[in-house]
Amino acid sequence: MHIPRVKRALPVLFMFFTVIVFSGTTGAQELSDEFTYEEFLAHVKKYHPIVRQANLVLSESQAKLLKARGAFDPKLEADFSKKNYDDKTYYSLFNGSFKIPTWYGIEIKAAFDKNEGVYMNPENYVPQDGLTSFGITVPVGQGLWINDRMAELRKGKFYVELSNYERTLATVEAIAEASEAYMNWKKDYEKVLLYEDFYQNAVERQEWIVKSIVLGELPPIDSVESGIVLKTRKLEWEQALLKLTKSRLTLSNYLWTEDNIPLELSEDMVPEEDLENRILDVLAIDPLAGETDLENHPKINALYTKLNILEVDRKLKANSMLPKLSLSYNYISEPSYIDGFRMEDYKIGATFSFPIFLRKERAEVKLADIKLRSSELGLQFEKEALRNKIRAQYNELNSYQRQIVINEDLVGDYRQMLEGEVKLFEMGESSIFFINTRENNLVKARVSDIDLKNTYFLVAIGLYKILAMPEEEFLSQP
Repeated sequence: MHIPRVKRALPVLFMFFTVIVFSGTTGAQELSDEFTYEEFLAHVKKYHPIVRQANLVLSESQAKLLKARGAFDPKLEADFSKKNYDDKTYYSLFNGSFKIPTWYGIEIKAAFDKNEGVYMNPENYVPQDGLTSFGITVPVGQGLWINDRMAELRKGKFYVELSNYERTLATVEAIAEASEAYMNWKKDYEKVLLYEDFYQNAVERQEWIVKSIVLGELPPIDSVESGIVLKTRKLEWEQALLKLTKSRLTLSNYLWTEDNIPLELSEDMVPEEDLENRILDVLAIDPLAGETDLENHPKINALYTKLNILEVDRKLKANSMLPKLSLSYNYISEPSYIDGFRMEDYKIGATFSFPIFLRKERAEVKLADIKLRSSELGLQFEKEALRNKIRAQYNELNSYQRQIVINEDLVGDYRQMLEGEVKLFEMGESSIFFINTRENNLVKARVSDIDLKNTYFLVAIGLYKILAMPEEEFLSQP
């Protein structure tokens, strides 16, 4: 006597949007019902809003760098004022200048003055054709080697680097979250197939047992036993269908079009089979590596960049302890003067200030040193913690690979036990109870196989997230 098992074909799934393969010669179209993990990742990397948002972070830092460079732009200035009263021109003053700020705080300036009037301040008197000047202002003390403009530009360059690293980390985070959603969808889908298969077996078995009871070959109590199994399998199937619906909707959160239109995953699309043999290749993970070069890790590089920014701030604070001494020299002459350079025609100036106790400046330097030292200690801790996380994740990955092999052997053993129990039942040496018990063990082993593979996928994704090394061609996208 043999209890039949029904092997059903996998249901075909397709999504709201379809993967279309175009023939280069005939233009024919073929529809694919399998939504592979690699195709899913390509779609997420290209269209997901979080990934696009990460790219905007880099654009924002580049705009800030452009703003910092604007502090060194040449500047045209003009000032004109005039007063007329009682038919008299009290004064008419015009000053135009062209300034060029340079890197080391030095400023070059060319100017033209043309003033006239009855009641004009004597210091504003100039020749009838006006007066030109060309000069330079040099900060001898504070501001020569570093000043606010130089600091902002240096930090702006570091912020671009920092944004690039943060963009990488944000992108990896988004890809990891989307990948977890895909793996949960795959797990729930496979459990639906599993429970559906065993439910159909239970249906066929119940029908066979009822017929055997009518023929007097089995006692009526066996129908109660098989009926309990049938209801249990149906309940498990319904619960699995509910979880599949939820995971499918969760996965839809990561599917968007180029025009930022959300897509919904249809009930008719299937996940990739045998992904455990390809996931490490898709994620570009070397299972034998066990280590990585932390000096090129984006998180470590981001911390180094933050240290560089703090170092710029510390140098700026230290520079504030120098005296403020600025010297200026301007050569002046009439526009029409052609007899050569006259050393005696000039305008010079000097400004000086220096706080006696420097309490504020010394405190700011000390605070900057403390902040810098704290960040250095944090960097050392983060490097060691990251190194240990990578090692642990590699060990966990290899462990789950071994567990999957062991569990697959168990599945084979439980299947053999079930088949043996069926043969015993055919010879009248077993019962429906023992067959159901064997089948329950097989179901648990197969569910464990699905869960172990899902955990293996999540560990691989976790390792990808820790390594934070997406493809170079992806990071080069605008």
